[in-house]
Amino acid sequence: MKMLSTIQSFAISNPNTLAYISPTEEITYGELWRQSEQVGAYLLNEMNERKTPVIVYGHMDASMISSFLGCVKAGLAYIPVDTSIPIERIMTIISRSHAELVINTTGLDLDFDNLPVTTVNFEKIMAEQVTTTPIHVENWVDGDENYYIIYTSGSTGNPKGVQISANNLQSFVDWILNDFPITRNQRFLNQAPYSFDLSVMDLYPALASGGTIFAITKEMIAKPKLLFEALAKSKTEVWTSTPSFVQMCLMDPSFNLELLPELRIFLFCGEILPSTICQQLMERFPKARIYNTYGPTEATVAVTSVEVTAELLEANPNLPIGKPKADTKIFIVDENGTLVSPGEKGEMIIIGPSVSKGYLEEKELTEKAFLQIDDKQAYRTGDAAFIDEKGFIFYKGRMDFQIKLHGYRMELEEIEHHIANSKYVKSAAVVPIYNNDKIEYLLAAIIPTSHEFEKEFQLTNAIKKELSEILPVYMIPRKFSYFEELPMTANGKMDRKKFKELVLQ
Repeated sequence: MKMLSTIQSFAISNPNTLAYISPTEEITYGELWRQSEQVGAYLLNEMNERKTPVIVYGHMDASMISSFLGCVKAGLAYIPVDTSIPIERIMTIISRSHAELVINTTGLDLDFDNLPVTTVNFEKIMAEQVTTTPIHVENWVDGDENYYIIYTSGSTGNPKGVQISANNLQSFVDWILNDFPITRNQRFLNQAPYSFDLSVMDLYPALASGGTIFAITKEMIAKPKLLFEALAKSKTEVWTSTPSFVQMCLMDPSFNLELLPELRIFLFCGEILPSTICQQLMERFPKARIYNTYGPTEATVAVTSVEVTAELLEANPNLPIGKPKADTKIFIVDENGTLVSPGEKGEMIIIGPSVSKGYLEEKELTEKAFLQIDDKQAYRTGDAAFIDEKGFIFYKGRMDFQIKLHGYRMELEEIEHHIANSKYVKSAAVVPIYNNDKIEYLLAAIIPTSHEFEKEFQLTNAIKKELSEILPVYMIPRKFSYFEELPMTANGKMDRKKFKELVLQ
């Protein structure tokens, strides 16, 4: 694979260059390549030609990156799982992916209740006899073979695994390195956990260009003082994050060019980028260029981009998501699949080499969302958009109940499914609450069962406690409201429009 060969070449020619930095560890390219060889050799021996994916469990660790590369060297796809994911959800991922091995980079004990899966600590792999024979390139993941699988929220109440091939990833990385002002040996900020595909936007472009990844952990995000101390030392040149994360940073007046004098590029993805954020960044970081990008996990991180300039802001108070990358086409179609006229809203269809082959072990879901157009893979995004006369695409929200909140994509139906399973709930609906076209938070509307609680907040705490054992924190609604009945449509479904009017009165 071209990208692995590129990383290998840099590891050989520049073994002492730092590949990764976090508050607790650093690793050079030479050591990263050596560790990944060790992981790959271990997997080739343990998996005995079985091709099931390997789960890599941890949080922003260098050992996770070594494990990723080791998996693909052994011809195995990896599934990144962050420590913030509840054990029950991880068990669902194990069952649905048929994973047989978990590499645990945390050193903490993991118990999967007798599931047929082996857990091995990364340190144990490193303690094995060091391999001296490089893994042959013929073993490496290549072409249409799965490179990684990321599990996203699913409408059935279960997460679904998006398969990203070596070709998909190569198409994305080539675009980032060719179309953006990224040079060799730059310092990249890594804000997103590896189970979130935004992390791919900094991880692989950095490694493919001999850059250095500077990781921001959840502990740093929880304590702004630690975060800003780290940023001051980071020498960040390429900033990749959700708009929400940089918005949080902008609340501190010290977040400016003096704090990050080397910063030259902002790359945003994962949610709507408000023009007010761009205006503040232009004032505080006059030497930096700002890019708005868009893309679903199913098309490998991002497929459109636009540089945000003062002229673009003046002409477009609501920013476009840009134009598609050169190897990709985006069509806007109506409910019948017919192309709409310029300026008319419809559903975005993405066609190109970075589009996934589909969901792992989910034939029906794959056939529903993916199709072939002119012998090329295409994806029905479910995102509404229109194209203006200049060819810029403008995102106009979801066609269904799938949303993005703080950069995380999720299915409202999945959240509703788990809330409705609570012993305290008869029925439930989840509604996104917007502020200036951006989702601010989720509101759960609940018809409760009989319960012993005197106060509503006690009931809310009890439901949230149940949800925290099943769902990641970012999928749990911020607010809960209780009703004796909920407004319904004529066909018996929740009338979300009437409900929003009711709760916002």
